[in-house]
Amino acid sequence: MTRPDPVRRTALVLRHDSAIGLGNLGPTLEAHGYDIRFIDAPTTDVSALDALEPDLVVVLGGEEGAYETDRYPYLVDEIALLRERIAAEAPVFGVCLGAQLLAASLDAKVYRGPRKEVGWLTVEPTEAGDRSPVRHFRGVPAVQWHGDTFDLPEGVERLAGSAQYPNQAFSRGDWLLAVQFHPEVTPEIHEDWLAAWGDELPGYGLSAERLRAERADFGGPAEIASAALLGEFLDGLGEGTLAA
Repeated sequence: MTRPDPVRRTALVLRHDSAIGLGNLGPTLEAHGYDIRFIDAPTTDVSALDALEPDLVVVLGGEEGAYETDRYPYLVDEIALLRERIAAEAPVFGVCLGAQLLAASLDAKVYRGPRKEVGWLTVEPTEAGDRSPVRHFRGVPAVQWHGDTFDLPEGVERLAGSAQYPNQAFSRGDWLLAVQFHPEVTPEIHEDWLAAWGDELPGYGLSAERLRAERADFGGPAEIASAALLGEFLDGLGEGTLAA
């Protein structure tokens, strides 16, 4: 007897820059039964999207500041979409700018930090973080490349911090997860970022050669931790997600 194909789910991915893609998060989504639909926020009418139609929304990084809505008016539409999903407790996962947009959607302040956080760096899970998917990054360096940060929104759990920025991850329930660091980075993305923004590295005592060496040491464990983090989050969504 032939078993019916499993019901597929939809993950809507809001992308802000072709160089800042889904990376190694993609295979984990696909393994959990998701069909992936990309939306390029700067060139798409985000306000026309049905916020509650996708089973999951993933918001990726970008050079924009979540507070730069006059310069990037599509961010207003993204925040409105996220607020609608939050009100419905509909699953959402945010990375870097995505985490900052989620913080803004929850009425927290997002702002420029005192100094960019760049390189392969560790985050320190909180007690709550050690009970969350973020625990997979304990002791595992991940890529950081951001200059903005945010106050912790009300009604969330802080899951991790770093030496420079205390708010590195937060959650609400089992349906919202936001991380400031970059679990998605593959070797290809890493090289794209070095090509695009490597000229700023000397200002942080870094070089492309050093980051490539650190990628060789830390990239494999970080990709394993990434798959475990996202996979556990998806598993925690319950019947709305198909286990791999």
